[in-house]
Parts: sequence; structure tokens; C-alpha cells
Amino acid sequence: MKKLLTVLLASLMVLSLAAGCGGGGGSGAKYHIAIVTGTAAQSEDELRGAEAFIAEYGADMVKHDTYPDNFTQEIETVISTITSFADDPLCKAIVVDQGVPGTAAAFKKIREERPDILLVIGSPHDDWQVASPVCDIMIDPDNVARGYLMILAAKKLGAEKFVHISFPRHMSYDLFARRAAIMREACKDLGMEFIMETAPDPTTEIGIPGAQQFILEHMPGWVEKYGKDTAFFCTNDAQTEPLLKQVAALGAFFIEPDLPSPIMGYPGAFGIDLKDEAGDWPAILKKVEDTVVEAGGGGRMGTWAYSINYTAVLALSELAKRTLDGKAKIDSFDDLMACFEKYTPGAKWSGSVFTNVDGTTCDNYFLLYQDTYVFGKGYLNMIDEVVPEKYFSIS
Repeated sequence: MKKLLTVLLASLMVLSLAAGCGGGGGSGAKYHIAIVTGTAAQSEDELRGAEAFIAEYGADMVKHDTYPDNFTQEIETVISTITSFADDPLCKAIVVDQGVPGTAAAFKKIREERPDILLVIGSPHDDWQVASPVCDIMIDPDNVARGYLMILAAKKLGAEKFVHISFPRHMSYDLFARRAAIMREACKDLGMEFIMETAPDPTTEIGIPGAQQFILEHMPGWVEKYGKDTAFFCTNDAQTEPLLKQVAALGAFFIEPDLPSPIMGYPGAFGIDLKDEAGDWPAILKKVEDTVVEAGGGGRMGTWAYSINYTAVLALSELAKRTLDGKAKIDSFDDLMACFEKYTPGAKWSGSVFTNVDGTTCDNYFLLYQDTYVFGKGYLNMIDEVVPEKYFSIS
């Protein structure tokens, strides 16, 4: 009986360890890295990035879970999903992308109980002043620099006007409003006309179909009014698809989506099946490019060659791993860039420490941008352009 009890207790200990860090403990890994993303319905790029990191390093080391689709109404679930990983003593890093509401609260709790865990955020939704103190590093697309660079890119391609399409909810977001103000000033400085157009918010009763139909119906009138040498941009992902479709059909310009990626809007707009190319970004880019050029968008439509959301999960997780292995520092910009370069061969990146309009900097918050890729033309070398200092203080 004593021997049987000993065996049972030992078995329970093994099972207990296996339940840690998302149910995958008890492995031969010396530490675990946890990744929390949205679901395929909410944010597929991040989910696929997590799957790619698991494929690279194995499920013994990398653990993954998702937060609920309706995360704004289920913040407690978000918090519990993230904090549950800290119950595993082998869990030494947690990467959350996107850092939806509740992430900062979860990290604050983990930091108090497990200061040995590296805490990493991609695209924080919480205010930077709330999220920064409770994490080791966080990143975002550099919408400050892009506010100038998108206008400069449009100018390089031959655009004479720039139309910014949004709605009041998005323009209440500080970084979106700041970017629009920078775009307006950049147009003024570069001799272009800046135009604001308002579209319906897809979260209202009109829904996504209605908001998309609005873009489809209004684009012919806008192109007729402003001319073909006009670049169009919208802040909403769902409205990007009909916008791209009409830009190609009407012969206007489109520099890059709000969240740049070759799969942001393009597959739906042009009916591109990328099932066979999934995860192979050079192959995805080529297929999208061939289709867009054939549709008449060559030299007039662009994006980033690699998805910011997909590569952010991989790069941030890789940075955490290298830090745990003693080969990098979690808050090093150079080490962060090296990780992004690993997963984006051929693409160039730039960025800087976040600086608020009042000059306040946040040393563990980095804003990044990738070179703009124009279909049928290639990279525009926007990385080599210097953003004038004045634009960083525009609000």
C-alpha cells in the first residue's frame, strides 16, 4: 500500500506540473515562454505568429492561449487568461499581442507575485502611462513617423492630394488624431492638398457591410472630385478592402493600410486565394503583387512586405527567448531590431523610443515602421528618409 501511495503521489506531481503554463508543462524545456493572442476571428495574424513560434521551438517550450473576441466586455477573462501562466514555476516570459484592455492589470498582478517573469506587450490598448510601468518592453507601429512618411511616399509616386477617411470614434484616439494632424502639416509642407472625409463607423447600427458599401459607393464621386492623382487612406481595417478595390478600378493611389500587411484588404479586394502560401510572406507578397499589377494598380498601390502583427509576435517572443538565454537584453532597441530582421528577410525597419507631444519619453516603449513596398515598383526606401523633428511635437 505504501508503494502504491508513493507511485500515486509521484504521478499527481507530474500531472500537476503538466497542467502549468497552459497545460504543456512537465517537459524537458528549462523554461516556458507563454504567448497570448486573439482568436482567428479577431486577430488571425497574431495567432498564426504564435503558431509559427511553436513550430520553431516546440510545444514543450512555447505555450499559447487566446483572449475572448469580446475582450472589452470580458476583461476579467482577459486578466485570468494571462495571469494563469504565472502559476507555472517554469514560465519565465509572457508575450501578449495585442495588449487588449486588462493586459496591464494582469501584468501588474504578475509583477507583484512573480518578478522573475519577463512581461512583453505588442500594440498596447491601455494608456502607455499605465502599461509601461508593469512591463519590460512594448511596441507599436510608428504612426507618428508614418504620418509624415506616407505623405512623402504619396508625393514620390506622383500624388497631388491625400484623402484621409475616418469617423469620430477613431479620431477620438490620441495617436490617430495626432497622425492626421501630422499628415495635414506634411501635405502643407510638401505642396499637396489634405482632405478629410467621414465614413460610417462599422460598430454602429450600419455594421460592417453598410460601412463597406458606403466606401464602394462614394469612391467614384471622390475620385471624380479630387482626381486620379489622389492618394486615399482609411483608419478602419474593414473599410480598407472596398477602398483598395475602387482605387485599382478608378486608377487612384493607395500607399499602405492602417495596419500594413500584404493580406490587409488585398486578398478580399482582388479575390486572392492564399491558402497554399500561408506563412510564406515572400510568396504571399508575390502573389498579391502579380494580381494587383494585373488589375492596374502597379506603381500606385503599396503595403509592408511583412505583416506587422504576425512578425511582432515572433520577434517579441524571440527577444524574450534570447534574453532568457543571456544573448540579448529585453529593453534593447538593437536586440529588438535583430529579432525583427530574423523574421523579415529583405525588409528594412526603423523606429525610435516613444516621445509624447510634451517631450516626455518612455524608454521601454518603441515605435517601429517598415519600408513601404509598392507593387510593380518595389521598396521606396522610406527608411532612409529623415522625419523632420517638428512633426514629433504636433498634436
